[in-house]
Amino acid sequence: MPLVRIDLRKGKTAEYRRRVGQAVYDALIGVGVPRDDRFQVIQEHDSAGLVFDPGYLGVSRSEDFISIQITWNEGRTLEQKRALYRAIADGLHASVALRPEDVFISLVEVKKENWSFGNGVAQYAG
Repeated sequence: MPLVRIDLRKGKTAEYRRRVGQAVYDALIGVGVPRDDRFQVIQEHDSAGLVFDPGYLGVSRSEDFISIQITWNEGRTLEQKRALYRAIADGLHASVALRPEDVFISLVEVKKENWSFGNGVAQYAG
């Protein structure tokens, strides 16, 4: 169950935001996340609300910078994570012409019992 938070600068259209969310969802499905397991928060920020270094680690970022934080169950391999990073960057480039340099991704891994999908129940807990 991934929970995806996507943060970007204000001024993008609703269609742009929809395509960004779809590209991330498609990439997650590509690494084994079940279909219909889609939970996303997409938020826009002004320049004071989305701060990033334009050159950290030699990556040249522009004002189109997007931060994607994915909270999901622990246990994926390094290969799956690398495939996810590549699929997100490639998907965003294809769908909204976003430069791969502007895609920042952070994974947060949690134990399965740390989720409740509703009704006050830990559905994944053993």
